[in-house]
Amino acid sequence: MVDRRWNLLRANLAGQRLVGFLTDSPPREPDPAAPVNFADALVAPNALRPLIVNWREVAGYFVRGVRADALADGSDQTAALLDRLLGYPDVPGVAQTLSIEDTQEPILTIHFRKGETSLRLFTALATLGTPLDVTVQEIRIECFFPADTATADIFKRWARNPP
Repeated sequence: MVDRRWNLLRANLAGQRLVGFLTDSPPREPDPAAPVNFADALVAPNALRPLIVNWREVAGYFVRGVRADALADGSDQTAALLDRLLGYPDVPGVAQTLSIEDTQEPILTIHFRKGETSLRLFTALATLGTPLDVTVQEIRIECFFPADTATADIFKRWARNPP
């Protein structure tokens, strides 16, 4: 679960194991006092970016989404996130090829490669369209699914024997 500015608020055990595998850290629940920003983690050169085979596509997806959010909510925090993302190397070049009018697929495929392990995942976001609580309006639920049989097999193996 992430907030509207991509701060990781909660993760189930499978998500914790995935992040732990990618970051060489033990699986753990995110710390709400010091949340990790998922957009930063995917776009910054010193985080998950070196593991993302289709990084340009992923960076473009996130920059386009954050840009749309910044225009929609007009908040200083979302504008600051957009500026931060655009400050990373190679991101301005990706951003220049994007147009806010371009349609964006509702599902993003991310291809991670770490050592000999290749994980192809597709991700879908769920938001509550008519929340009755402003806190709920800020929440997005992101779900990752295996995009191929090999990734599904790795996840099944991890379910029995965590990485």
